[in-house]
Amino acid sequence: MDPINEVHVAEAGLVVVDIASADEATALAFQQLLAKRWATATAQHTTRDVGQPGVRLRCDLDLRQELTPL
Repeated sequence: MDPINEVHVAEAGLVVVDIASADEATALAFQQLLAKRWATATAQHTTRDVGQPGVRLRCDLDLRQELTPL
């Protein structure tokens, strides 16, 4: 994965989440669960690293916002 951009963690409450899973559907489903709770900059696709199992996805969360009730 690319290095974390400093602006994404410039303040307390900002989080970068790296997700690894067996397949794209699982990674995107987990990201959706996060997005239902917090303001999330979502990714539209996953990446595969040569020689590594599964797929990877990165999203940015803003925990400073009030939780959305489930």
